[in-house]
Amino acid sequence: MATVTQSSVAAVLRPSNFLSGSPGKLNQTLAVKTATSSSSYISFKIEAKKGEWLPGLTSPSYLNGSLAGDNGFDPLALAEDPESLKWFVQAELVNGRWAMLGVAGMLIPEVLTSAGILNIPKWYDAGKMEYFASSSTLLVIEFILFHYVEIRRWQDIKNPGSVNQDPIFKSYSLPPNEVGYPGGIFNPLKFAPSTEAKEKEIANGRLAMLAFLGFIVQHNVTGKGPFDNLVQHLSDPWHNTIVQTLSGN
Repeated sequence: MATVTQSSVAAVLRPSNFLSGSPGKLNQTLAVKTATSSSSYISFKIEAKKGEWLPGLTSPSYLNGSLAGDNGFDPLALAEDPESLKWFVQAELVNGRWAMLGVAGMLIPEVLTSAGILNIPKWYDAGKMEYFASSSTLLVIEFILFHYVEIRRWQDIKNPGSVNQDPIFKSYSLPPNEVGYPGGIFNPLKFAPSTEAKEKEIANGRLAMLAFLGFIVQHNVTGKGPFDNLVQHLSDPWHNTIVQTLSGN
C-alpha cells in the first residue's frame, strides 16, 4: 500500500455537482497524491447525508431528502400525510416566489427614492396614494383575478397538465411540465428546473419570507423601512442598535 507523508501530500478538492450520486446525499471528491508516484492519486468520496438540519438528529422517515430544500425539519409533523405534503410543497414554492417579488418591490423603490433617483412613496405609504380606482374596487378586482389563477393552479396540482391549454386564448398553451415549474411564457429566460436551481430557489424563497416578516415588524417598531433603518444604524453603529430601539432610547 502506498504511504502518504506530510511532505508529499497534495490535497485537491475536485468540484462536483451540488447534488450527485445517491439521492439525498451531498458529495465531494478528495484526491490525495501518494508518496510513491507523482501522478498517482487516491480518491476518497466524502458524503454528507442531505436531510439532517441538525447534525446527529435523525430526519423523519417521510422526509428522505428527495424534495428540494428538504433538510428534515418538520417539528410539527405537517408533512406526514403524503397528500398534504404535495400541497405544502407547492404552497411554500409559490409563497416564496411572491415573497421574493415583494421584498424586491419594498426594498428597491425605497433605496432609489432615498438616493434621489425616483420619487415614489415608501411601501408602507403606498396604500395612502390616489389611484385610478378606489381601494375597495382594486381589492375586488384583485380578488377575482387571484381567485381565477389560484383555482387553475389547484387544478394543476390535483391533475397535472390539465390546465396547460388556455381556455380563452386557444393559441396559447404550455409545454409538458412538472407541477410548479410551468415553463413556456412563465420562463422567458429558459432556465432549466435542475435540482441545483430548485434548491437555490427554495432557499432564497424562505429567506425572502423571513425578510418580509422582518420588514413588517421593523416598521411597526421603528416607523421606518429597512433601508432607512440601515442608514441610521451605520451613522452611529454603537448607539443605533436593536437594544436601544427596544429599550426606547
